[in-house]
Amino acid sequence: MTRLGELGSRLGFRTGQEFLINSDGRVIPKVNAFFGSLRMRNRSAGTREKYGYALCTWLGFLDAVGRRWDGVDAEDVEGFKLWRMTDEANPQRVAGGTVSDNLDAVNAFYDWAAARYGVRNPVIRVARPRGSSKVGGDGFEAAPHVVRERDVKWLDPGGYALWRDVGLRGLDREGREVARWRGRNSQRDCAFADGLYGTGLRLTEWASVLMLELPAEGHGRSYATSRLAAACAKGGRGRRFWMPRTVLADALGYCEGERAAAVRRAQRDGRYKRLRQILVLHRVLGSRRLELADGAGTLTRVSLDALTPQVRRRIFLKTPSGLAPAGLWLNEDGMPRAPRGWQHTFDAANERVARAELHGVTATAHMLRHSMALRWFSMGRLLYERRFAHLDGEELRDFRAQFGDTWHLVQTLLGHADVSTTIDVYLEPFRDLDVSLLIEHAHGAVLTELMAEMFAGHRQVITAPAGAGR
Repeated sequence: MTRLGELGSRLGFRTGQEFLINSDGRVIPKVNAFFGSLRMRNRSAGTREKYGYALCTWLGFLDAVGRRWDGVDAEDVEGFKLWRMTDEANPQRVAGGTVSDNLDAVNAFYDWAAARYGVRNPVIRVARPRGSSKVGGDGFEAAPHVVRERDVKWLDPGGYALWRDVGLRGLDREGREVARWRGRNSQRDCAFADGLYGTGLRLTEWASVLMLELPAEGHGRSYATSRLAAACAKGGRGRRFWMPRTVLADALGYCEGERAAAVRRAQRDGRYKRLRQILVLHRVLGSRRLELADGAGTLTRVSLDALTPQVRRRIFLKTPSGLAPAGLWLNEDGMPRAPRGWQHTFDAANERVARAELHGVTATAHMLRHSMALRWFSMGRLLYERRFAHLDGEELRDFRAQFGDTWHLVQTLLGHADVSTTIDVYLEPFRDLDVSLLIEHAHGAVLTELMAEMFAGHRQVITAPAGAGR
């Protein structure tokens, strides 16, 4: 019997490359060659994984309807969209943004296959109207008419605290400990979720932080300035980000608690000694550079900004007790935690919240990023309007033209290249909000209470139900 590794080597696949197997067990080398192409090798790991899942879904659909991958047309694409979004026979229908992402992947595959095999691309392009604000798979005839920002949800501070306490911390809706709580990683999971909500980082960005990248705990300062590595950031745009003191304290507490226990168990079991292809940190150099040693002892100098999430999970430290991962976030067995593992954490938390009958209270990692943006916009808008309340309308417009406004504050915090993304996608609840009303409600109110009142009736902002939480 041929082993999978031997088959991959014979077909010229690289270690770690995405690999699809047909439902009947057949392998289609022409399809899998796409993942080894230069086009895909130059993409980020996140994009390769996303394209892999999208093509797997597309090919599975074609299997189900009896169509060959190299003989499809635009009608098949329309059928795929119908099945993904509205077909009642599909128990796992998705929103338009997901289908747009699927079309991006399918189009990229057939663009490549057309040049290599002469296969026709079934994804028909259309001219995008000038000034269009749509994102994702737009420019395709089959693109859903649903714009992505309508799928966005937010949590106000009260809603987030309730979701975390019930879903991750093991409390009931009144804040009491649940009997027979079995959550073994609540310290880690709460620290991770608080980090997403506090920093606004994307899941993969926060999941890829190394221990040595945690800032020093500065006493008396509410926020610590940190640096996100370019190789971990979306679009390769490394940037500064700001970590609340509470987030840093929770992360350090996790390092001394659950994380240290997981490392000790792995060292005792000899788990790290059995690993291959690891890189051992030899020393930390200046200017965010490291010196790493491979299995043969060869030293390589590399910038922190060039270390991808995958490489970071291979880096280990030498400690008096033996090897230990350099990555901050670990599984219970002491091994570095891949970003996709956090999806299970959010799914399990949402199931616990649902069992507590907190209907409508749910969260995803990206919702926490959205919610951080809303929180900072609320704070920034209040401070901005109060600080410059003495200016008349024309003077205030001139000031904003020269120095920017609250939108640019949130753009900087989120690391967006274009402020229009911040405005159009993340902060839709503020589009029609009257600032004078916001100021009026602000007198004597803390931010949590203010936001709970402002967005109590907004269908896309999740808050704590009356009587729930503290």
